[in-house]
Amino acid sequence: MTQHLAEQAGGPEMTLAAWADMDEDEPGELVDGHLIEEEDVGALHDVVAAWFVWVLKSWLGPRGGFVLISDTRFGVAPRRGRKPDISVYFAGRKPPAQGLVTTPPDIMIEVVSPRPKDARRDRVEKTNEYAAFGVRFYWIVDPALRSFELFELGADGRYVKALGAANGVIATVPGCAGLTVDLDALWDEASRLEAEGDDEGSAVS
Repeated sequence: MTQHLAEQAGGPEMTLAAWADMDEDEPGELVDGHLIEEEDVGALHDVVAAWFVWVLKSWLGPRGGFVLISDTRFGVAPRRGRKPDISVYFAGRKPPAQGLVTTPPDIMIEVVSPRPKDARRDRVEKTNEYAAFGVRFYWIVDPALRSFELFELGADGRYVKALGAANGVIATVPGCAGLTVDLDALWDEASRLEAEGDDEGSAVS
């Protein structure tokens, strides 16, 4: 989610179908029938998201399944539409190839952005929405805190924290047999981007 849109809480209401029919490069998510701004993200956010896409796609390759990125539009409720940073369908399941997705994925992932309002959206609003939508696993990755949290949907329809880590290699990821998440490698990548003076402003010749 890379663009900024002024919140239109006082504007005309929009249906979920109309939101889904917007041009693919139009930003914004739908909350209670109103188009709202997307997260204000930067390169660190995208580096972290890209790293997870690579890890998940490498793992799913021989197993089937699909990894989707942030332009996919999900109808998570009758008047709410979200575009998670990453979503995953395990083998044997898939979303429609075009249009609004109303089939919950197995995993949704949000990379937390630095603004407090964005962090609240990922940690509170989307936690409730994705649980109600029926997403089995919700991962929250916070580059600022260097944290990785994994929540699993319980029988009561609420998420229970199944894993939390700040570093090390996670060899057993709930629901993902055979997947390894090397947080040390992830944060090394993030630190390399954040390092001061590393080729800042240089161009490739």
